[in-house]
Amino acid sequence: MSKELRILKKILSGNSDANIRFDEVCFFLKKEGFIERISGSHHIFVKENAASLINLQKDKDGKAKPYQIKQIRKLLK
Repeated sequence: MSKELRILKKILSGNSDANIRFDEVCFFLKKEGFIERISGSHHIFVKENAASLINLQKDKDGKAKPYQIKQIRKLLK
């Protein structure tokens, strides 16, 4: 299974929102065609045909914040 597919399954499952690494989420979004812009600690991802932008911040333990994973899941569905 590819790294992208593994990350996608983690995001879509909803079982491990608090345990997904920030770097994995950034990698996945870039592979999906999102363009990253960094403003301070905020990583903003945009895509031409996406309904909204994705604004991510790294949690203190290097993980993505659970509410942001939920936003990504909602956008992907």
